Amino acid sequence: MRNAGTVLLSTLTAVLLLIAGCASGGPETSPAGPPGQGSAAKLSITPADGSKRVPPDTSITVKVSGGQVTRMTVTDAKGHQVTGSASADGTWRPTWPLRPSAAYRVTAQATGTDGKQVTAQAEFTTLKPKQVLESGMSPLNGEKVGVGMPVQLLLSRPVITQADRARVERSLTVHMSKPVVGAWSWVSDREVQFRPREYWPPGQKVTVVAHLAGLRIGRSVWGTRNRILTFTVGREHITTIHNATHRAVVREDGKVVKTIPVSLGKRGEASYSGTMIAQEKAESTLMDSATIGRPGEYRAHTKWNVRMTYSGMFFHSAPWSISAQGRRNVSHGCVNASPANARWFYRFTQRGDIIKVTGTARKLRFGNGPTPWAKSWREWLAGSALGTPINA
Repeated sequence: MRNAGTVLLSTLTAVLLLIAGCASGGPETSPAGPPGQGSAAKLSITPADGSKRVPPDTSITVKVSGGQVTRMTVTDAKGHQVTGSASADGTWRPTWPLRPSAAYRVTAQATGTDGKQVTAQAEFTTLKPKQVLESGMSPLNGEKVGVGMPVQLLLSRPVITQADRARVERSLTVHMSKPVVGAWSWVSDREVQFRPREYWPPGQKVTVVAHLAGLRIGRSVWGTRNRILTFTVGREHITTIHNATHRAVVREDGKVVKTIPVSLGKRGEASYSGTMIAQEKAESTLMDSATIGRPGEYRAHTKWNVRMTYSGMFFHSAPWSISAQGRRNVSHGCVNASPANARWFYRFTQRGDIIKVTGTARKLRFGNGPTPWAKSWREWLAGSALGTPINA
């Protein structure tokens, strides 16, 4: 929910004036006063005063007879004004849904044809959800990331229908210091990601707001909390690992800064080819084949680990394969490097840096970690419920 200023729009005034001008009889019509004196304005607000369990995505209607609306505000329990807009049917809608389990006050003023101003108020409370939509976001707030880093919004409940997915996408705003074209795309029914059409420009500052409070999914699942995320984009790091040459060529801002001899996956356990990102880093980790259903095959503590896939492909130190590095492939699918080179790469790498592997027998599968660059831009857009890029 945003705090802002006055929410009365001329559209609402015009519509309500039209309603007032067309009214003839009924409970909302004031009796005509003496000739030349006009009538007192009468206001009617929906939801009515004292209403409870009002849906957070409700609209507010103010009707007037015998005059025209001159001012309308909606405030929360702390007195903060709620932004919104009027539509041609005479209703006012908040820019973002109201918060669940919250109290609101509507204040409307109108001037009658008698020239006198009248004020009406209505207070109501929104419903308390029985089912709640929780969320998480990546990257970390305040993190500096590589040019390939997507924004991930993770949801606690599945979002199945296109209508609900579109509703989620409309609740998300992306502000960029250097606006570029980008789009949201659904990775699964619980995850939607944002990526630019091309890599992020270095130095970019990005703020993402998920207006989830009051967002409805299905019939009865409601978001209760907004999320905000700000991150910056570091220098452009792109590493290309060539299976044919057993070399990793590391570039910063387009210039080669290091070439590293490596060993990739051996026959039958090929490394993945494709455009990946540095997903996470760990100075030390335990590599255990039991985690991939092959207990006893290997179990070793490795240093200077940069994860490339969820399934366990890492760039890491492998002192046992130094003789093979730069010559042949002997790993179980990871990228092996000497301790010194692995340490350098670990310290150089930012989460979100691009790592490309070429020439192996196994292709990267989309969804094996955050892998937005495994899809073309057209394929990425096809995964959006709205199908509309930002800044296009």
